[in-house]
Amino acid sequence: MFAQEYCMQRSLTDYFIITLKGMAMGAADVVPGVSGGTIAFISGIYEELIDTISRVNLEALQVLRKEGLRPAWRHINGNFLLALLTGIAISVLSLARLLKWLLENEPILLWSFFFGLVLASVILVAKQIDRWRIATIAGFVIGAATAWYITTLPPMHDNGSIPFLFLAGALAICAMILPGISGAFILVLLGAYETVLGAINDKDLKTLAIVAVGAVFGLLSFSRLLKYLFQHYKNITLAVLTGFIFGSLNKIWPWKEVISSRTIGEKTITVEQSISPFQFDGNPQLLTACILAIGGFLFIYILERFAAKQS
Repeated sequence: MFAQEYCMQRSLTDYFIITLKGMAMGAADVVPGVSGGTIAFISGIYEELIDTISRVNLEALQVLRKEGLRPAWRHINGNFLLALLTGIAISVLSLARLLKWLLENEPILLWSFFFGLVLASVILVAKQIDRWRIATIAGFVIGAATAWYITTLPPMHDNGSIPFLFLAGALAICAMILPGISGAFILVLLGAYETVLGAINDKDLKTLAIVAVGAVFGLLSFSRLLKYLFQHYKNITLAVLTGFIFGSLNKIWPWKEVISSRTIGEKTITVEQSISPFQFDGNPQLLTACILAIGGFLFIYILERFAAKQS
């Protein structure tokens, strides 16, 4: 569907824009609690991304064997994937240090901007729903309640077994392509964050390989499910995903109170709850935070209006 349509129609400028969208996804993935899937949804490439991922399968290998590299590349929408992954890589490598500094030194201001951005995305995604019926309203409520509940769960105890690590990798990658929930946050909830972090620091290739295999399995299987849902139950699927994004706002609410914390290596994992900004003494950043939240909202709104004019 998407692969055949876009490979023939796109220009170098189009792929440059896709790279920019990939950079936005990469920036979101660097920030804990913000999903790259949300950015993909906002920028209008989510369905194509899911369709493209689902094309990386045995059929692609058969096309490669029978017809060659170029037809196989077109089959998996390779130009789109290359442009998007290039943008993600550029963003992660270039912005990780800046965003890490902002998270450590100006967390309220950074989260305020992202809060406004994601709040605008809720409205824009909801606008794609053709008709609100009982089923779509129920889907929105279920999605919102599920995402909100996930953001309030305390982390589980660490478990290093092979089935658990496989499952953790599969669920984390699903969260990364699901708008509203970040993969790193899922690892923290499952209690696998410590194991994965230790494996990276210790270069434990066995553990990393198990997580990676689980991630590939989750990515390929979950993308097929989402593709099927978009093809047969688009309105309900959009309603559930809109609810997911709305429910995840609890995770990126700028003002938090630490309930508990624990140290993992050089990192400290905290459990927080959202509180009123007026509970902060004086809170001199309130005005600036509100301005940034409005700026994030307007940024998405202007992008959507620009995209509508281009269409």
